[in-house]
Amino acid sequence: MEPVTHFLTGACIGRAGLNRKTAYATMAAVLAAEAADLDIIWGFAGPVESLKRHRGITHTFIAAPLVAAAAVGATWLYSRWDQRRRDRRLATLPPPEPGAPQRKQLQPTRWAWVYLAALISSFSHILLDWTNNYGVRPFFPFNPRWYAGSFVFIAEPVMWALLFAALIIPGILGLAEREISSRRTSSPFRGRGMAIFALCGIFLLWCFRYIEHSQAEDLVRNNPITLDSVDRIGVEPYPWNPFRWHVIVETPGYYQFAEVNTRTGDIESDPQNDQMFKPKYTPAVEAAKQTALGKTFLDWGTWAVVSDIGQVQVVGIDPPKLPPGRSWTTVEFTDLRFGYDFRGTGNTRPPSGLTGAVYIVDGKEEAGMEMGGREQK
Repeated sequence: MEPVTHFLTGACIGRAGLNRKTAYATMAAVLAAEAADLDIIWGFAGPVESLKRHRGITHTFIAAPLVAAAAVGATWLYSRWDQRRRDRRLATLPPPEPGAPQRKQLQPTRWAWVYLAALISSFSHILLDWTNNYGVRPFFPFNPRWYAGSFVFIAEPVMWALLFAALIIPGILGLAEREISSRRTSSPFRGRGMAIFALCGIFLLWCFRYIEHSQAEDLVRNNPITLDSVDRIGVEPYPWNPFRWHVIVETPGYYQFAEVNTRTGDIESDPQNDQMFKPKYTPAVEAAKQTALGKTFLDWGTWAVVSDIGQVQVVGIDPPKLPPGRSWTTVEFTDLRFGYDFRGTGNTRPPSGLTGAVYIVDGKEEAGMEMGGREQK
């Protein structure tokens, strides 16, 4: 999922009761909920390295305890700084007068509970990323296989609404209570019920979407959109609408696409406009598969398509300059999981950030590669 969902989920995990056990539980949970995505620093090494490392070792069960420990370490450093800041402030205050109310005591910090909050959030990151169609490799390095639930969109507005409500509504209710109450007191742990409600609501949303995902696949299996034998079927989600699904049907010679509505049972698929023949094999395609981009893309791309598109210049790199008698061609890598228009603009090409290209000279030599308009050097 995108970072907003991870951060908000971590905040709700902390406020679901762990913040009553110790100080800094919510802070550690928020940091651990997003810490796995620090692998984006590989983007400085180029787009291919970024694809290769993203959702890699930091998104695994074996690394989750270490990610949680790093979040706790950052929290501990903050707690030390915060304590020194408080000590300096108290040193400037005059001593309390006799009979004056005592200064408010801080909640004690129990680091075992802080670590538990961070650990739960660290595992939540892997779970959240599994639900969408990009996928994760939670058992890496022992098992390099990618797993993807593909029943929740990578940016899910319904989840945003639940998480934001859980964090905002208690604050609003607290303000209202202080306005109408004569006691001027409020609980420091307000929002536990809403946080639990949001997390349970997300789980129920997942269950509902998982059922609809299975129903969409069953509709296509029971109402074939092609007369040819089917090798496999992919079902991809849309944001907001849990009843609408984009379906990919692979046959020996082509891919057939369809739009499925599980609420009405409708299947929309044009045998001509919603069909893509499998690209022709060329020596350049085989050479491109052996490049760094090719190996990385094919390892990740469960619906990868490799096409020799001829002498087409791509964004980000200049075509090779060759002497007479030599030729070059462009081999493009796409993944059909992201080749549908989730925004409703009619564009059927995959997003550029998940599309790559390689220049191949004389059908065997690599002469430049790019992803998302960025050159891999």
